[in-house]
Amino acid sequence: MSRSLLFALAAAALAGAIVGPVYGAEPGAVTAGLVGALSALGLAAAHAIARRRSRRRLRARFGAVVGVAVAVILAVVLAAAELMFVSDHDALLLGAVVVAAAVVALRAAQVAAAPVVGEVESIRDALRAVGAGARDRRVEAVTAAELTELAGAANAMIEKLAAEEARRDAADSARRNVTAAISHDLRTPMSALRLMVDAIEDGLVDDETRARYLATMRIHVGALGAMVDDLFELSRLEAGDLEWSLRQVELTELVGEAVDAMRVEAERKGVEVAADLPPLPRPARAQPEQLQRVLFNLIRNAIHHTPADGSVTVRAEPAGDWVAIEVADTGTGIAPVDRERVFDAFVRAETARSTTGAGLGLAISRAIVEAHGGRIWLAEADVGTRVRFVIPT
Repeated sequence: MSRSLLFALAAAALAGAIVGPVYGAEPGAVTAGLVGALSALGLAAAHAIARRRSRRRLRARFGAVVGVAVAVILAVVLAAAELMFVSDHDALLLGAVVVAAAVVALRAAQVAAAPVVGEVESIRDALRAVGAGARDRRVEAVTAAELTELAGAANAMIEKLAAEEARRDAADSARRNVTAAISHDLRTPMSALRLMVDAIEDGLVDDETRARYLATMRIHVGALGAMVDDLFELSRLEAGDLEWSLRQVELTELVGEAVDAMRVEAERKGVEVAADLPPLPRPARAQPEQLQRVLFNLIRNAIHHTPADGSVTVRAEPAGDWVAIEVADTGTGIAPVDRERVFDAFVRAETARSTTGAGLGLAISRAIVEAHGGRIWLAEADVGTRVRFVIPT
């Protein structure tokens, strides 16, 4: 409102400066007073129209503002004629010109408002469609910078909404897949346990078979317990519920210990396990037990999928502010169609590396690496598979 008062004062000063030299100081002062007072009233009316919360369309608002401006001009002309320093003839002529100008101004306001109104309606229709479920609508606006910004914000909102819904759908799909996979992994051992318990209770087996059944049952129970523990840990990792005390870790020593621990298992299968560990410039910031679990998972998978006389090599090297660790094998590799899913939970033998267990090892490894602020991926390999991950130093 204060800016409008400044405009009214500026209009009064300009009118007085124009009229004063022609008609004299007194008419100039009167004109300045009239223009100032009537301009202030007209701008106050315009502010009232702008503040009014009604359902009137933009065209009607523009027309009302034009009407206020014309009314101010006519009031000034009539007041000047009444005060006798403008003749009736001049007042009539000015009034006719003002009325004609008002008609033209009204039409000009309608023409100017049409594209703005059209784009506002386009944005409205697009948002209604988005509210009804459409996610492929895009809003275009070029008539005014403000509308262009509004259209950009609307498009960004639509894209974000579509992305959020895609992530939600993917999460729902993953949840259904995990439920199906858990059901599958539970059904087989539970069925075996039920049959063996029934056979023992009904006295259908001899002592030797009973002992063998009990040993098998112990294995199944252990596998089920391990799967439950892995599921619980994976859910906590993904939810960020675990709080680790990170500390400086000498990776050369940690990786060397992991390789030595897996060497017996590798020799049993006839696979050579080696470590390629050049000196690292500085330690990594990590939780050593969890990081060693990642190494165990990756090395065990590599051994399992490498034929006899093959090899598994574990490497560590600096990578700027990171340290990169790689487990490479000379096994059969992973099909391109399965590469994006290899770190998903419950990926089965026909689609990835996990042919035993519940298929949670690589999913847990990814969660641990990401909890350290790093990332894990499959690197390109001419032979076998290369799994790489980085963690900050």
